[in-house]
Amino acid sequence: MGKRILIAPLDWGLGHATRCIPIIRYLIETGNEPIIAASGRPLNLLSAEFPKAEIHEFEGYNITYPEGTGMAWKMFRSTPHILKRIKNEEQELKHLVKSLKLDAVISDNRFGLHTDQIPCVYMTHQVMIKAPFFETTLYRMHMSYMRKFSHVWIPDSEHNGLSGDLAHRFPIPRNAEFIGSLSRFKNEPMQKTTDVLILISGPEPQRTRFERLVLAQAKQFEGSITAVVGRPDDDFDRNEANVRIVSHLDAEHLQHEISKARLVVSRSGYSTIMDLAAMGKQAVFVPTPGQTEQEMKLKISWGRET
Repeated sequence: MGKRILIAPLDWGLGHATRCIPIIRYLIETGNEPIIAASGRPLNLLSAEFPKAEIHEFEGYNITYPEGTGMAWKMFRSTPHILKRIKNEEQELKHLVKSLKLDAVISDNRFGLHTDQIPCVYMTHQVMIKAPFFETTLYRMHMSYMRKFSHVWIPDSEHNGLSGDLAHRFPIPRNAEFIGSLSRFKNEPMQKTTDVLILISGPEPQRTRFERLVLAQAKQFEGSITAVVGRPDDDFDRNEANVRIVSHLDAEHLQHEISKARLVVSRSGYSTIMDLAAMGKQAVFVPTPGQTEQEMKLKISWGRET
C-alpha cells in the first residue's frame, strides 16, 4: 500500500509550487498518495495540475515584496511574523500527522514542517541565503533549521550546478544530498512559430509591475508575442494588438508554448532557470528588484536551439 505524503511548497511566487510538480508526478506513478498543502496561487496552480489529488488548505507566510528595492528592510520587519508562522506550523503539523494519517512530509522551504513522528524532507536550493549583509550569520541560522529535518534535498547537481553560490559556496548539512535539477518539462523539438514568449511570475506586487511594464513594451514590437501572465486564479486568453495574453497554462500546454518560441523573457527565478535549462532555451532574464540571488547576466544560452 502506498504512503500518504504531505507536499507543502512555500507561498512566495509560484516557483516553489511548480518544482514540486515532478515530485508529485513521481509519487503518483510509484503508487503513493500525495496530499497537497498550500494556499493562494500555489494552491490554485497545483489543484489545477492535479485535480484528483487530496488538497489541504494550509496558511503560508503571506509576505509581500516591496514596491521598490528595499527587500532587506522589508524582510527584517517581517521577521517576527515569519518566526511566529514557523512556530505555528510546527504545532499544526503534529495535528495533521494524526488527522491526515501522514507517513512523510516534503517541505519546500517551509522551515516549521518537521516532527519526530515521521520522516520529514526539507527541499531548498538556497543553502546560503544571498543578502547584502550578514550572509554567514543567515547561513548558520538556516543550518540550524535544516538540521531539524530527517533529510535535506537540494534540487541541483553537485558539480557544475545551476544554483551557483546558493548551494555551493558553503558546506551543506550532513543530512543533505543533491538530487539533480527538477523540471516539469522535457526538451520537445518544435517548429518556432512565436518570436518571443513572455513568462510573468513571482510575488506581488512585483509580478503586476512586471506585467504592466513588459506588456507595454511588447505592444511596440513587430513580431509575434505570447505572454503567460502567471495568474492561475483567473481564466482568460485574449489578443491585444500583436500580443496574445494568457492568464495561465498547465504544464503540458506551457511546455508547447516554450518549445515553439525563439526567445523567452522571464524573471530569473530558480525554478524557471531549471525549466528552461531542461529545454535548452535561450532566455533574457529580468531579476526581481530586491532579490539579490536573481541578479545575474541578462542573456544566458542554455545550449543549442533545436
